[in-house]
Amino acid sequence: MRTTDRIISGLYAVTPDEPDTQHLATMVGEAIAGGAHLVQYRNKTASAQLRAEQAMALLDVCRAGGVALIINDDIDLAARIGADGLHLGRDDGDLAQARARLPSALLGASCYGDIGRAQVAKRLGADYVAFGSFFASSTKPGATRAPLAIVAEAKRTVGLPVVAIGGITLANAPTLLAAGVDAVAVISALFAAGSVRDAAQSFTALFTRIGRE
Repeated sequence: MRTTDRIISGLYAVTPDEPDTQHLATMVGEAIAGGAHLVQYRNKTASAQLRAEQAMALLDVCRAGGVALIINDDIDLAARIGADGLHLGRDDGDLAQARARLPSALLGASCYGDIGRAQVAKRLGADYVAFGSFFASSTKPGATRAPLAIVAEAKRTVGLPVVAIGGITLANAPTLLAAGVDAVAVISALFAAGSVRDAAQSFTALFTRIGRE
C-alpha cells in the first residue's frame, strides 16, 4: 500500500504510552469506529517485547477497520509484523534505507518547522511530511513551534500530503484545516477524552464540514 491523498487525510490517531495492550486495542478500535483514517503506533516507554505485542494487536484492529497502521521510529518492528508504514523523526533512522527496505510501505517524515527537510524527505521516498508542534503539547512540552505559514509553503514546494502535529484540539484544529493541512495527528485530545469514539467523530466532522472527507 502506498499513499494517496485519500489515505493521508482526516484524523490521524497517534497512540499514547499505554501499558495495557487490550485497553490500547479497545481505544484504537473506538478511534477507528469514530472515523480515524490511519493509526500510528507510538510507545516511547514500552519494552521491545511489549511494543511487538502491542503492534501485532493493533495491526489486527486496523486490518479489521480497514485503516493503515504506521509504526513510529522502528523499522525492524514495521518490517517484522508487515505494518502498512513507518514514520521517522530526525534521529530515528535513514529515510532512504527505510524506503529500500519497505518499498511498498507508507513512509512519513517529521519535519518540525523545516521546509528543507521536507524537500529532502520527498527525494528520499517519503509519502507524506509532518510539521509541528503548532501548539503547546503535553507530549512534547519543549518542542519548537512550527509557523502556520509552513503548511502553504509545503503544499506549494513539496507537493506531498501535509500532516500537522502538536497540541491539536477540537478548538484549534480548524485553524490548521483552513491553512490546508491534509490530516491532523492527535494523541491527548483523542485518547484522553471521555469517549474516544465521540472525540474521533468530532474531529472527523471538522473535515466533513469543509468537504475534505
